[in-house]
Amino acid sequence: MADKGKQPTKGQQGVARSFDLAYRGLIYAVRTQRNMRFHVVAATLVLVGSVFLGVSKLELAVLVLVIMFVFVTEMINTALEFAVDLVTKEYHPLAKLSKDVSAGAVLVSSVGAVLVGYLILADNLGPLSLETLETIRRQPAHLTLVALGVIVLLVLLGKALTRSPSSFAGGMPSGHAAVAFGGWVAASFVAADGRYTGLVSAITLLMALLVSQSRVESGTHTIYQVAMGAVIGILVTLAAFQLL
Repeated sequence: MADKGKQPTKGQQGVARSFDLAYRGLIYAVRTQRNMRFHVVAATLVLVGSVFLGVSKLELAVLVLVIMFVFVTEMINTALEFAVDLVTKEYHPLAKLSKDVSAGAVLVSSVGAVLVGYLILADNLGPLSLETLETIRRQPAHLTLVALGVIVLLVLLGKALTRSPSSFAGGMPSGHAAVAFGGWVAASFVAADGRYTGLVSAITLLMALLVSQSRVESGTHTIYQVAMGAVIGILVTLAAFQLL
């Protein structure tokens, strides 16, 4: 008979458990590391700016990859600092060098991100014309991707700043509700000129409501947390589609 009290070894935790632990680490990094919070804010501004400047899909993909690279190096730097502090609390030249080199990696990735951002966005940093805005309006996939990216970043920042539980289960606001209602608004705008606009909007709204209901019924979120997530998702997506 298997020992029920035995902790699962590495590789036996399951995919869901692995994602949950990874999410806990991400939330903890944003909550405790000032630089990580700065990166999240900067990433949000870059994604929003890419919409106003009308970058291409390829350019957007490069920006997303660069943002993720900065996040990864910052988190590796944080993990390395924790590991060094676990080994020794006393000053040691090698411990200092380890932290300095990992911090240097973050600096290199950040400078690289700034250079890539400049090369991509520099040519578009002129006055916005009506023609540019109309071009952006004709790219619903671009707007949807950026809106969902901003929603995820705002949810991540919200969970960190409100000291919510560092897991997929719970926290303020509800990320599931935010993404679901953001998807509803995006689908409604994308299908606005189609034959089945009302049907598409109704179906996606029903799905968003079912997602929110499941989070409340399972006890994962309160009604208030779900409502706040829905408000974030709706407002961000409305801003992306309606204000441009």
